[in-house]
Amino acid sequence: MLDLTPFWISIKLSFFTTLILFFVAVPIAYFMANYRGRLKPFLEAFFSLPIVLPPTVLGYYLLIGLSGIDKNLVFSFNGILIASIFYSFPFMLNPIMSAIEDFDRALIEMGQMLKKTKIEILRYIILPNIKPAILSGLVISFGHTMGEFGVVLMVGGSIDGVTKVASISIYDYTETLDYGLANLYSLILLLFSFFILLAVYFLNRKLNRNY
Repeated sequence: MLDLTPFWISIKLSFFTTLILFFVAVPIAYFMANYRGRLKPFLEAFFSLPIVLPPTVLGYYLLIGLSGIDKNLVFSFNGILIASIFYSFPFMLNPIMSAIEDFDRALIEMGQMLKKTKIEILRYIILPNIKPAILSGLVISFGHTMGEFGVVLMVGGSIDGVTKVASISIYDYTETLDYGLANLYSLILLLFSFFILLAVYFLNRKLNRNY
Protein backbone atom coordinates (compact mmCIF):
# COMPACT_ATOMS: atom_id res chain seq x y z
CA MET A 1 0.00 0.00 0.00
CA LEU A 2 1.35 3.40 -1.02
CA ASP A 3 2.04 5.64 1.98
CA LEU A 4 2.63 9.26 1.02
CA THR A 5 3.85 10.27 4.50
CA PRO A 6 7.57 9.77 3.65
CA PHE A 7 7.15 12.08 0.65
CA TRP A 8 5.50 14.71 2.83
CA ILE A 9 8.36 14.48 5.33
CA SER A 10 10.90 14.77 2.49
CA ILE A 11 9.16 17.83 1.03
CA LYS A 12 8.79 19.47 4.44
CA LEU A 13 12.45 18.76 5.25
CA SER A 14 13.59 20.11 1.88
CA PHE A 15 11.44 23.24 2.16
CA PHE A 16 12.60 24.28 5.62
CA THR A 17 16.22 23.35 4.88
CA THR A 18 16.21 25.47 1.72
CA LEU A 19 14.45 28.37 3.41
CA ILE A 20 16.88 28.48 6.35
CA LEU A 21 19.88 27.97 4.08
CA PHE A 22 18.95 30.98 1.97
CA PHE A 23 19.02 33.38 4.92
CA VAL A 24 22.19 31.77 6.32
CA ALA A 25 24.13 31.45 3.06
CA VAL A 26 23.45 34.91 1.57
CA PRO A 27 25.36 36.96 4.19
CA ILE A 28 28.16 34.38 4.31
CA ALA A 29 28.39 34.40 0.51
CA TYR A 30 28.55 38.20 0.54
CA PHE A 31 31.30 38.12 3.14
CA MET A 32 33.29 35.42 1.36
CA ALA A 33 32.99 37.14 -2.02
CA ASN A 34 34.56 40.30 -0.58
CA TYR A 35 37.01 38.72 1.84
CA ARG A 36 40.66 38.81 0.75
CA GLY A 37 42.37 37.57 3.90
CA ARG A 38 44.79 34.68 4.22
CA LEU A 39 42.09 32.44 5.68
CA LYS A 40 39.93 32.53 2.54
CA PRO A 41 41.23 29.22 1.05
CA PHE A 42 40.75 27.53 4.43
CA LEU A 43 37.21 28.90 4.77
CA GLU A 44 36.27 27.90 1.22
CA ALA A 45 37.57 24.37 1.83
CA PHE A 46 35.72 24.19 5.17
CA PHE A 47 32.40 25.35 3.72
CA SER A 48 32.73 22.92 0.79
CA LEU A 49 33.63 19.93 2.97
CA PRO A 50 30.13 18.35 2.90
CA ILE A 51 30.46 17.96 -0.89
CA VAL A 52 33.35 15.50 -0.63
CA LEU A 53 32.83 14.11 2.87
CA PRO A 54 31.05 10.71 2.95
CA PRO A 55 27.50 11.27 4.27
CA THR A 56 27.92 8.60 6.93
CA VAL A 57 31.02 10.36 8.29
CA LEU A 58 29.26 13.72 8.44
CA GLY A 59 26.18 12.02 9.87
CA TYR A 60 28.23 10.32 12.58
CA TYR A 61 29.84 13.54 13.78
CA LEU A 62 26.51 15.37 13.64
CA LEU A 63 24.95 12.55 15.64
CA ILE A 64 27.65 12.87 18.30
CA GLY A 65 27.43 16.68 18.30
CA LEU A 66 23.64 16.82 18.51
CA SER A 67 23.63 14.20 21.26
CA GLY A 68 25.97 16.38 23.28
CA ILE A 69 23.81 19.48 22.79
CA ASP A 70 20.41 17.92 23.36
CA LYS A 71 19.60 14.21 23.17
CA ASN A 72 16.07 15.07 22.09
CA LEU A 73 17.49 16.27 18.76
CA VAL A 74 18.61 12.76 17.86
CA PHE A 75 16.01 10.69 15.97
CA SER A 76 13.74 13.70 15.59
CA PHE A 77 12.64 15.93 12.72
CA ASN A 78 14.52 18.90 14.18
CA GLY A 79 17.65 16.76 14.27
CA ILE A 80 17.48 15.78 10.60
CA LEU A 81 16.66 19.40 9.74
CA ILE A 82 19.89 20.59 11.39
CA ALA A 83 21.81 17.78 9.70
CA SER A 84 20.32 18.68 6.32
CA ILE A 85 21.31 22.32 6.75
CA PHE A 86 24.93 21.30 7.30
CA TYR A 87 24.87 18.76 4.47
CA SER A 88 23.31 21.02 1.82
CA PHE A 89 24.99 24.27 2.84
CA PRO A 90 27.63 24.41 0.06
CA PHE A 91 24.98 23.82 -2.59
CA MET A 92 23.31 27.08 -1.59
CA LEU A 93 26.51 28.99 -0.82
CA ASN A 94 28.61 28.34 -3.90
CA PRO A 95 26.29 29.56 -6.70
CA ILE A 96 25.44 32.75 -4.81
CA MET A 97 29.06 33.42 -3.83
CA SER A 98 30.24 32.96 -7.43
CA ALA A 99 27.56 35.32 -8.71
CA ILE A 100 28.51 38.01 -6.18
CA GLU A 101 32.20 37.62 -7.04
CA ASP A 102 31.38 38.15 -10.73
CA PHE A 103 28.97 41.02 -10.07
CA ASP A 104 29.54 44.34 -11.85
CA ARG A 105 31.64 46.42 -9.45
CA ALA A 106 30.44 49.62 -11.10
CA LEU A 107 26.95 49.07 -9.72
CA ILE A 108 28.35 48.48 -6.25
CA GLU A 109 30.48 51.62 -6.46
CA MET A 110 27.41 53.55 -7.55
CA GLY A 111 25.62 52.38 -4.43
CA GLN A 112 28.58 53.42 -2.31
CA MET A 113 28.52 56.86 -3.91
CA LEU A 114 24.86 57.13 -2.92
CA LYS A 115 25.88 56.39 0.70
CA LYS A 116 24.15 53.04 0.77
CA THR A 117 25.15 50.62 3.53
CA LYS A 118 26.57 47.19 2.71
CA ILE A 119 23.26 45.61 3.68
CA GLU A 120 21.35 47.97 1.40
CA ILE A 121 23.76 47.29 -1.47
CA LEU A 122 23.30 43.56 -0.99
CA ARG A 123 19.52 43.74 -0.68
CA TYR A 124 18.63 46.35 -3.29
CA ILE A 125 21.45 46.12 -5.84
CA ILE A 126 23.12 42.72 -5.79
CA LEU A 127 20.36 40.23 -4.94
CA PRO A 128 17.81 41.50 -7.50
CA ASN A 129 20.46 41.15 -10.20
CA ILE A 130 21.63 37.61 -9.40
CA LYS A 131 18.24 35.91 -9.45
CA PRO A 132 19.41 33.06 -11.73
CA ALA A 133 22.16 32.16 -9.25
CA ILE A 134 19.74 32.37 -6.33
CA LEU A 135 17.30 30.14 -8.19
CA SER A 136 20.08 27.62 -8.85
CA GLY A 137 21.03 27.60 -5.17
CA LEU A 138 17.42 27.12 -4.08
CA VAL A 139 16.71 24.31 -6.52
CA ILE A 140 19.98 22.44 -6.00
CA SER A 141 19.60 22.66 -2.21
CA PHE A 142 15.98 21.50 -2.36
CA GLY A 143 16.78 18.63 -4.71
CA HIS A 144 19.86 17.61 -2.75
CA THR A 145 17.85 17.46 0.47
CA MET A 146 15.05 15.48 -1.22
CA GLY A 147 17.56 12.79 -2.12
CA GLU A 148 19.36 12.65 1.24
CA PHE A 149 19.92 9.23 2.70
CA GLY A 150 23.12 8.65 4.69
CA VAL A 151 23.07 11.77 6.86
CA VAL A 152 19.34 11.51 7.59
CA LEU A 153 19.60 7.82 8.41
CA MET A 154 22.54 8.36 10.78
CA VAL A 155 20.92 11.24 12.66
CA GLY A 156 17.24 10.38 12.41
CA GLY A 157 17.01 6.66 11.84
CA SER A 158 13.87 5.35 10.15
CA ILE A 159 10.95 6.35 12.36
CA ASP A 160 7.56 6.23 10.64
CA GLY A 161 5.89 9.62 10.46
CA VAL A 162 8.89 11.41 11.99
CA THR A 163 12.21 10.85 10.21
CA LYS A 164 11.43 8.24 7.57
CA VAL A 165 11.90 10.18 4.34
CA ALA A 166 11.21 8.83 0.84
CA SER A 167 14.80 7.75 0.17
CA ILE A 168 14.88 5.70 3.37
CA SER A 169 11.53 4.12 2.47
CA ILE A 170 13.02 2.97 -0.83
CA TYR A 171 15.94 1.43 1.05
CA ASP A 172 13.63 -0.29 3.56
CA TYR A 173 11.42 -1.77 0.82
CA THR A 174 14.48 -2.98 -1.05
CA GLU A 175 15.83 -4.60 2.12
CA THR A 176 12.55 -6.50 2.56
CA LEU A 177 12.56 -7.49 -1.14
CA ASP A 178 9.39 -5.50 -1.81
CA TYR A 179 10.64 -4.34 -5.19
CA GLY A 180 7.20 -3.28 -6.34
CA LEU A 181 6.86 -0.53 -3.75
CA ALA A 182 10.56 0.33 -3.99
CA ASN A 183 10.11 0.86 -7.71
CA LEU A 184 6.93 2.90 -7.21
CA TYR A 185 8.57 5.20 -4.63
CA SER A 186 11.62 5.59 -6.87
CA LEU A 187 9.45 6.44 -9.86
CA ILE A 188 7.52 9.09 -7.90
CA LEU A 189 10.76 10.69 -6.74
CA LEU A 190 12.14 10.57 -10.29
CA LEU A 191 9.07 12.24 -11.80
CA PHE A 192 8.89 14.81 -8.99
CA SER A 193 12.53 15.76 -9.51
CA PHE A 194 12.15 15.87 -13.29
CA PHE A 195 9.18 18.24 -13.25
CA ILE A 196 10.86 20.54 -10.73
CA LEU A 197 13.98 20.73 -12.90
CA LEU A 198 11.86 21.25 -16.02
CA ALA A 199 9.99 24.16 -14.41
CA VAL A 200 13.23 25.69 -13.17
CA TYR A 201 14.83 25.30 -16.60
CA PHE A 202 12.14 27.40 -18.25
CA LEU A 203 12.12 29.93 -15.41
CA ASN A 204 15.91 30.21 -15.56
CA ARG A 205 15.81 30.83 -19.30
CA LYS A 206 13.29 33.59 -18.73
CA LEU A 207 15.42 35.19 -16.00
CA ASN A 208 18.60 34.96 -18.10
CA ARG A 209 16.87 36.77 -20.97
CA ASN A 210 16.13 39.62 -18.59
CA TYR A 211 19.74 40.02 -17.40
